[in-house]
Amino acid sequence: MADHIKIRKAQGTWVVRAGGAVLGESTNALELSEGDLAPVIYFPRSDIAMALLDASDTTSHCPHKGDASYFSIQTKSTVIEDAAWSYDDPKEDVARIKGLLAFFPGKVTVEQV
Repeated sequence: MADHIKIRKAQGTWVVRAGGAVLGESTNALELSEGDLAPVIYFPRSDIAMALLDASDTTSHCPHKGDASYFSIQTKSTVIEDAAWSYDDPKEDVARIKGLLAFFPGKVTVEQV
């Protein structure tokens, strides 16, 4: 694994909220720390209300993690474009995040409860 990336179990219970609604809650989330960047919480899809997420056409590439696909969130009043991302086929060194979802701060709220 790239020396600057660390993945560990996120301690406690984590919640994702958007548009006033709880999208998910997990005790099985992972925390990915990458260099000096803020840690990112990755949620199992089984803990997220996937019916509220729509795959978008947006993709990106990280040289350390691989290709990411994005999801928009449908709330009661709006669509939050590209609010979440996932690595469906990550590089071997970060295989633990395969298929998990991470959310952009500022677009949704991710917090430990």
